[in-house]
Amino acid sequence: MLSNDNLVLALPKGRILEEIMPLIKRAGIEPEAAFDEISSRKLRFSTNHPNLDIVRVRSFDVATFIIFGAAHFGVAGQDVLMEFDNSQIYAPVDLNVGHCRMIVAEPSDMAPDDNPKRWSNIRIATKYPEITKRHFASRGVQAECIKLNGAMEIAPSMGLCSRIVDLVSTGSTLKANGLIEVEEISQITSRLAVNRAALKTRPNEINYWIKTFREAVDAVKA
Repeated sequence: MLSNDNLVLALPKGRILEEIMPLIKRAGIEPEAAFDEISSRKLRFSTNHPNLDIVRVRSFDVATFIIFGAAHFGVAGQDVLMEFDNSQIYAPVDLNVGHCRMIVAEPSDMAPDDNPKRWSNIRIATKYPEITKRHFASRGVQAECIKLNGAMEIAPSMGLCSRIVDLVSTGSTLKANGLIEVEEISQITSRLAVNRAALKTRPNEINYWIKTFREAVDAVKA
């Protein structure tokens, strides 16, 4: 039986999990065999450290687990951390994985006659309404955000809006859907994120893992 006193590390499902696992293992963490079994429906896993468990959840849920103390630390994209913008999360280590950019895009046939500096009121489809509103409010633009969790690129062609805010890596999906980038909001990577209360109540354990992950990142860079 897993101890309730165990530290809990939250990891995101999907593409980032594949990118982060070599670093997790370089940090000396080996999940139980079920973690790699496709058929396994477990969400919480023991590790080779008796006092450390792993939970595997959706990327946005990593931040929620950390904020409410269900996980003591975890791996979260800077996009997720920016969207939550919560004081309970401390993100001390850039893990140098999950590289992408958060951008504003619009149909390519609009771009030649469009000037973002002249926008005053816009409608945007995005998974990141809080980031989007803050970004445009900083220069006096009112953004009406339509929250979508996927299929962002087809929103303009379906008449839902004229522009989107989304993450891109190569830009090929934008191009395939007739969109063009018109503005960059932020560079994005994944971070080691920590619950601040856990850092205060279990400083030795949490600081050990912060140091270990920082050393693992530095070793990869070397």
